[in-house]
Amino acid sequence: MSITKDIFFLLVAFLAGLAMAVQGTMNSAVGKAIGLSESTFIVHFIATLTMAAVLILGFGNGDWSNYDSIPWYYYAGGLIGVGITYGVVMSIAKLGAAAATTSIIVGQVLTACLIDHFGIFGMEKCPLTWLKLLGVGFLALGAKLLLGK
Repeated sequence: MSITKDIFFLLVAFLAGLAMAVQGTMNSAVGKAIGLSESTFIVHFIATLTMAAVLILGFGNGDWSNYDSIPWYYYAGGLIGVGITYGVVMSIAKLGAAAATTSIIVGQVLTACLIDHFGIFGMEKCPLTWLKLLGVGFLALGAKLLLGK
């Protein structure tokens, strides 16, 4: 992969992280107003309507006939998404956007390191090194420092 493509995809990932922090904060505000489970439902309902519109308008380029070609448990990603939204709404409300988002990122990075290390879900194996673990440790320390306690 060229450096230009690497930078592009790093920028896409950065913007997704930016959007996650904004979305989590917005969802938390909804949760404070109407409740945790209710806000999680609304968020996923709006997401479902949005994606239905995207597909109806013809912006999808997938192949529905392949839905049964992957293991059934891969579809648990939808269930996990509900848990993620629930956890984000709850944690941002209690910890603030910076500390909660940093903690979320620590969990993401540690889990991603393990997925890469073991080649889970068809990923190419990429060894977990002590340097990578040190990086996760620094992220965790950053989450603690952002709590300001």
